[in-house]
Amino acid sequence: MRRHIIIGDIHGCLGELEQLLAVVGATPEDVIVSVGDLVDRGPESPAVVRFFREYPNTLAIAGNHERKHIRGIFSYAQEITRLQFGSAYDDAVAWMRTLPYALELDDAIVVHAGLIPGLPLASQQPEILCGSTSGEKELEGLMAGVYWHERWTGPKPVVFGHHVVDEPLVRSGLVYGIDTGACHGGQLTALTIPDFRLHSVPAREDHWARIKRAWQADVLASKPWAAMSWQELDEQLARFRNVDEPRSRAYVGALLVWRDRVDARFDEVLAAVQGEAARLTAEGGEHGRAALAKSHSLSTLLFQSFRGRLDRAALSRQVYGPRRLDEICITLGLDAAPLPALPKRASS
Repeated sequence: MRRHIIIGDIHGCLGELEQLLAVVGATPEDVIVSVGDLVDRGPESPAVVRFFREYPNTLAIAGNHERKHIRGIFSYAQEITRLQFGSAYDDAVAWMRTLPYALELDDAIVVHAGLIPGLPLASQQPEILCGSTSGEKELEGLMAGVYWHERWTGPKPVVFGHHVVDEPLVRSGLVYGIDTGACHGGQLTALTIPDFRLHSVPAREDHWARIKRAWQADVLASKPWAAMSWQELDEQLARFRNVDEPRSRAYVGALLVWRDRVDARFDEVLAAVQGEAARLTAEGGEHGRAALAKSHSLSTLLFQSFRGRLDRAALSRQVYGPRRLDEICITLGLDAAPLPALPKRASS
């Protein structure tokens, strides 16, 4: 008998997915369905996406985590996933954009997070179906203090994930909540239909606790430190100054040294700009230097120097961040201060 095997939030837990399919006894004739949140927090998001793209008879819907990638809304989990995908990231997001927000099967409706009871599936809002922050707030307001699934009366059972439960949530054979927290060390759960049997396998570990620590240094190194403003740069460095993961601590320490080196360059740059102003004065004289400075890429700084108004404070106001300071250094024939390299992983 051909079945639909509906699987709760996988979150990059490929090992648990493979183990669960073995426990269920999946065959090529079965249809494997994801309730969404294929990615983020787990160790193998790219492999999970590849499975649902390449394995025969698979279906997936978009969860709130896919929606974050689609909309470019990044928190720490999405930053890690983008690094895990590497050059394949844009293609993976393009595929995520093709995913529906709900599926209606012969025997059940599949959504990621919830829906409004009594409203046709075609009229449901994507934000509510996938459980985005705005969708959660709206649904909570509409339900007036009760859970949406407490008011669900059919006509078909609803299978959903998103809200982590210790054991599958089953209400009157009409509601099946199957996110049992695989990425947090719980279980990965599947519901097979039409027999409506539940199957679970234990997680191998608390993946997210390990992953968020293991990838911290890589995420830090991916940040656009040189493109930040001075204020943003100093706020970020203060935020991460006390990290305890060894690679991250080493990288932040190197960044602090780099920040001091960059700051020390202001005196060198100031002297070089004033030297360039003196050169233009010698070449064009008091009356001709302005014409020469107009076409110069550092014209604003040069005119300030001509007027005797360029000092360290004025230069720092004009140079909004490290990248601009590097550009000025290159224009003046000075070396830029390169960002530090990321320390290698201990295992390598």
